[in-house]
Amino acid sequence: MGLFKNEAIRTDSPFRSGPLHGLPDVEKITYEYVDWYNTRRLHGSLNYLTPEEYEQAYYTQEHEPTTR
Repeated sequence: MGLFKNEAIRTDSPFRSGPLHGLPDVEKITYEYVDWYNTRRLHGSLNYLTPEEYEQAYYTQEHEPTTR
């Protein structure tokens, strides 16, 4: 929760374009942050790939035919 508040809700967050006027503003920021966090952020534990890139590489590797 603290990470979310620091990265998405604080006034200088890139997810905000102005003051929050109500619940719809917070919901919009939350949706955009969760989408970014789960799909497009670079992750150190994943070799600085996005989760989507890492998953795609994993399944590509798993489904390549083996050579004999």
